Amino acid sequence: MKAWEATVRKTQAAAKKRANTIFGTSYAVENSEEETEEQEEEIHASGEVYHAERFLPNGDYYTGYWADNFPHGQGKYWWTDGCMYVGEWFKGKTMGKGVFSWPSGGMYEGNFTSGFMDGEGTYTGAIGGTYRGSWVMNLKHGYGVKEYASGDSYEGEWSRGNQEGQGKYTWKNGNYYVGEWKNGKIFGHGTMYWTNGNVYEGNWEEGLPSGNGTYKWPDGSFYVGNWSTDPKEQNGTYYPSGSQQEWDPQQMFANDLKDFKICPTEKIPVWPSQKKLAVWRSTKGSESSVRPRRMSVDGRIDASVEKDLGNMRLSDGAAPSAWISGSGMGEGEDAYAGAQSGTPLRIPKVAKRQGETISKGHRNYDLMLNLQLGIRHSVGRPGPPPSLDLKPSAFDPKEKFWTKFPTEGSKITPPHNSCEFKWKDYCPKVFRTLRMLFKVDPADYMLSICGNDALRELSSPGKSGSFFYLTNDDRYMIKTMKKAEVKVLLRMLSAYYNHVRAFENTLVTKYYGLHCVKLNGQKVRFIIMGNLFCTEYTIHKRYDLKGSTFGRLTDKPESEIDSNTTLKDLDLNFIFRLQKTWFQEFRRQVDRDCEFLEQERIMDYSLLVGIHFTEASTEEHTVTPSGCRTPIDNGGSENESYSRLSNVEQLLLDPAGWASIRLGISMPARVERTVRNNESEFQLVGEPTEEYYDVILFFGIIDILQDYDITKKLEHAYKSIQYDPNSISAVDPKQYSRRFRDYIIKVFAEDA
Repeated sequence: MKAWEATVRKTQAAAKKRANTIFGTSYAVENSEEETEEQEEEIHASGEVYHAERFLPNGDYYTGYWADNFPHGQGKYWWTDGCMYVGEWFKGKTMGKGVFSWPSGGMYEGNFTSGFMDGEGTYTGAIGGTYRGSWVMNLKHGYGVKEYASGDSYEGEWSRGNQEGQGKYTWKNGNYYVGEWKNGKIFGHGTMYWTNGNVYEGNWEEGLPSGNGTYKWPDGSFYVGNWSTDPKEQNGTYYPSGSQQEWDPQQMFANDLKDFKICPTEKIPVWPSQKKLAVWRSTKGSESSVRPRRMSVDGRIDASVEKDLGNMRLSDGAAPSAWISGSGMGEGEDAYAGAQSGTPLRIPKVAKRQGETISKGHRNYDLMLNLQLGIRHSVGRPGPPPSLDLKPSAFDPKEKFWTKFPTEGSKITPPHNSCEFKWKDYCPKVFRTLRMLFKVDPADYMLSICGNDALRELSSPGKSGSFFYLTNDDRYMIKTMKKAEVKVLLRMLSAYYNHVRAFENTLVTKYYGLHCVKLNGQKVRFIIMGNLFCTEYTIHKRYDLKGSTFGRLTDKPESEIDSNTTLKDLDLNFIFRLQKTWFQEFRRQVDRDCEFLEQERIMDYSLLVGIHFTEASTEEHTVTPSGCRTPIDNGGSENESYSRLSNVEQLLLDPAGWASIRLGISMPARVERTVRNNESEFQLVGEPTEEYYDVILFFGIIDILQDYDITKKLEHAYKSIQYDPNSISAVDPKQYSRRFRDYIIKVFAEDA
C-alpha cells in the first residue's frame, strides 16, 4: 500500500508540473519531476523496443517495455481506480498471456486478444467463485468449469456467457443434473439425480420437466408419461412396486424441485477491454500537429471531450474504434490518417415501398379476401394447445382438410362479399406447432394477414412464375406455389420440423402455413413465410448468393438499380466480416443447414443478404469508409458522444448486449470492399482493399423447395455441353451443397 501511495504522490507531482506549465507557472517539485523530464528528453528510433517507466498525468502508472509511444512487450499498467494488468502487450493492446485484477478482489489470469479476455483463462470472483475454461471476447464460450461461491459447480459447454449444450450441474447438497442446457437454463433432454436415489430422465423446458419423462424410485417404482406444471396437461401412469398405489406428479414440482436453483453468474463491473489507456507522447521528435488521444486497451480511440494536460490529452467519454476502422491503433497517427484515404462508396437510391396495394377492382382482390377468410378460420379455430412432440400421423401428406365458404355463410364459416370458394389446410397441427415454435402470437398473426390493411402484390413474379404478396406490416410474405413444390414440402415436412426444432438459429426459411384456395374451378396453392427484411433499417443493398457464375450478373444498367434490386454473385464487391463468436456460430449453422438440405435432395437454394450502411448519406447516395470518421471531438457531452457510435462499437462497450442479437437478424458487422481482377472475367470473390464500412446485416437461406428432379437433371445435362458444369446452378445436391458452403465461407469471414 505504501508503494502505491508513493506512486500516486509522484504521479500527482508530475501532473501538477505539467498542468502549471500550460499557464506559464513553474514550481519546484521533487526529484520525480527531473526523472519525468529525463523520460521526455529520451529519443528512440521508430519501432525500437525499450524499457520505460511512465508516470502519466492522469494518475495512471506503467512500467515495462515500450515502442512508438505504446506499451509493447512485457509490462504492468496500473489505473488510478485500482485495476491493474500485468502481462504481454502488442502496440498498446493487451495481447497474449496476462493477469488483470480488479480493486474488488476479482482476478483473471489467462489469454488476451486485442484487449479482450479471449482464449483459455481463469476468473476468480470477488466473492470467491471461480471459472476455468474458454473465453471469447470477455464471455465464457466453449468448454469450462464453474465453481460457485455457494458450493455449487457446473462443468460443460458455454455460449456467450451462459450454459448451453451438454453440461453437468452439481448442487452443494450432492444432487446433480446431467444433460442439455439452453441460455443458462436446463432445457432439452437430461437426467436429474437425487441423493436419496430418486431419478428423473426425460425432457425439460425452462428448468422444469416438460414433455415425455420417467421418474424412478430406489425401490423399483416408476412413473412414466407427459409432464407439465399445469395439472390439466399432466398425464401418465404410475407403476408401484410396494403398497403405495397412487402418486401425484405435482409433488415433484412442489417438493423435489423447489430448491433446485441455478446460481447466477457474477457480474464483472468493468471489462478489461473497456479500460482506457493513457497514451504517452514525448515532446521530442513529434510534430506539433499530431494530437495524442486516450484509447482503451483493445485499441479503441476516445472521441469525446478532450482536456489538455501537458504532453497528453485525456477524454471523458466512450469512443469509436480503431478496431472498427480497420487501422491498427498501435501504429500511431499515420495508421489512422491512412484510413482517411478511402473514397466514398456509391449506393443505390432508396426506392419507394415495394408492392401494389390490392384494393377493390384489382384482379386478385377476391383471391385476397378468400385467403384472409381462410386464414382467420384456420388460426382462430379453437383447439387444444399444441405439443412439441407430434405424432407421425400429423405429417402425413393426406392430413388435409377442405372447408366450403358459401357467400351466405354456414355453421362454421361467416358470410362474405366474395364469391363462393373452397379452402384447404395442409397438416394444420404441424404448422400450428411451428408457429408456436417460432414464437408467433396467433392474434398478431391474424391481425397482420387478415386485418383491415390490404396485402401488397410485388410488381413482378419471380423466376419460377410464383407471385409474392406482403402484409402491410412487412412481417409475412405469401408466395403462390406449384403442385410439385407442395409435394416437396410435404415430403420433407417432418425433417424440416425436427431441424428447426433442434437448431434455434437455423438460417432456413421459416414456414407458418400451407394452404390452397379453389376459386371458379382453379386451385391456387400458397405458403406463408417470414419476411427476412422486416426491419426499421433501410436495406440499401440486397444480394442473392449461390456460389455459381453462369447467369449470376444483374442485367440492369446501373442507373436503373435501386435499393429494391436483388443483385447476384458477380455483382458482389464485399467480404462480410462478423465478430468472432457470430462467425463461428454462422459457420456451424451453414454446415448444419446444408447437410439437412443435402439429405432432403434439395438444390438451387441461395443465401439472401440485406445490407444497411450505418453511415449512408441519403441525399448523396454515398457511404464513407468507417476509418474516415474524425477521431477527435471538440465538444459535446458523453451521452452525445456515445450516441454517435455505430452499433458494433456500442456492443463492444457492452458485450452483454451480444446475447440480444440473433444470427442473421439485425447483426452489427463490417463489410470490406473488394475489387475484381480485370483479367478474370468470372472471379467470384474479389481482392480485399482494406476499406471497411459499418453495416447491419440480415441474411437467411431461401428457395429450399427445389429437389433434383428430372427437369433439373436435364437442365444440367444440356447446359454442361455448352458451359463449364461447375458454373451452372443445376447440379447434384451433394455438389451444390459443397460449392455453396465453400463460397459462403469465402465471402463471410471473421473480423480480426
